Amino acid sequence: MAGTDEDAVTTEDEALYLLTAVLLTPAQFPSVLGDDYPEACAALGLPPVADGYGLVLGQDGDGARWTVVTDDVSLVAVAIASWDCGLEHDLSPDERTVVATLPGWPLAVAVAAPGVPAPHDPAPELADRAPLAPPDTDTWGPAQRRLGADEIALQWAQWREQIDDADFAPAGSGAPAGKGAESSEGEGARRAHSGVHRALVEAGAYVDTPPPVGRVRSSFAPGEARTLRADGPGWSMVARTDDIAFVLLDEEPGEVLPVGRGAELPGLLEALDKMAVRPA
Repeated sequence: MAGTDEDAVTTEDEALYLLTAVLLTPAQFPSVLGDDYPEACAALGLPPVADGYGLVLGQDGDGARWTVVTDDVSLVAVAIASWDCGLEHDLSPDERTVVATLPGWPLAVAVAAPGVPAPHDPAPELADRAPLAPPDTDTWGPAQRRLGADEIALQWAQWREQIDDADFAPAGSGAPAGKGAESSEGEGARRAHSGVHRALVEAGAYVDTPPPVGRVRSSFAPGEARTLRADGPGWSMVARTDDIAFVLLDEEPGEVLPVGRGAELPGLLEALDKMAVRPA
């Protein structure tokens, strides 16, 4: 999701060299910023408006990092879709749609604009707030856990092929057969890992008591299925509505815990999918 070297975003003060852009909407937001849409908005000091925002990350002529926030979500969405297809697409939000120009970047960006100094935060006198900075992902914690769930959602087939359904514990066994494997067949396997049990219970509670918007999201999957993403305090879950689920926990650094379909998971996933937010 990167623009071309010639792309520039014109702000009220000067042009910025465009590096990348992302959506910040209830259904699509950088998960690394928070468990839900309001939390992600709060990381940038923005109100969680219903239609969301587009974030354009770039550098000014001195190389300083800036994030342009626009409420023209469609403009940014079309540009991102074009870039993902390998096509060039101009992204220049109209000044009237620019909500804010914030110092720094809220996400890590691996590229830099050519012909300008290396990326750096603007001088304090040029900004009225502390520069944005990406969350710390060097150590395991909420940000790293959510990034791990993102990776599973993107590479579902690769993760799924590592799981043999025969490894799931039979009902009432009290422990999974394979390391890290969990089964929802009966309460015995649920007791095998209290963290997974807590995540499933809290996810189920979302059906009756809707959480902050964006905690449960539904996106495209092959066939008639949907990819579900649910997050909560200390946990993330990725699932296919026609298959199993994977749970990641703050308390289990780097571990990916599969949850078998059993008798309960299909109903939970169906209920979550009905109340989840979906991309427009």
